[in-house]
Amino acid sequence: MNIETDFIEDYPAYVPEKGEEYMSPKMREHFKNKLLAWKKQLMDEASSTVDHLKSDSSTPADPNDRASQEEEFALELRTRDRERKLISKIDKSLKDIETGEYGYCKMSGEEIGLARMEARPTATLTVEMKTKQEMREKQGIA
Repeated sequence: MNIETDFIEDYPAYVPEKGEEYMSPKMREHFKNKLLAWKKQLMDEASSTVDHLKSDSSTPADPNDRASQEEEFALELRTRDRERKLISKIDKSLKDIETGEYGYCKMSGEEIGLARMEARPTATLTVEMKTKQEMREKQGIA
């Protein structure tokens, strides 16, 4: 399960009209709707997790069952924490749409590209800049 790609695969990709400029109002609206739908899905899942944790909070008598339940809860909470961080990225992307910065690299200012934005709507760097950033991180330069 990948919280970033599972949703995106189910959401239709934007097909630009011939000659349409990059990040046109229609394109920005598409990404805004996509991000809002993704955020809603994540919020709904978080809510169902809280309900699940409340309803399954009885402690089993068997130590093995208790350990399994605790591990399941820990996994769910880790997943929700990752989703919380993703919601924060989504909110930043929505703000970038409003300011006109969405779809442009934070390092180079270049267009990130429609294909990359469809694959990762919260992307803030071009593939090239992301690769450079990761190489610096590996080398401890960051």
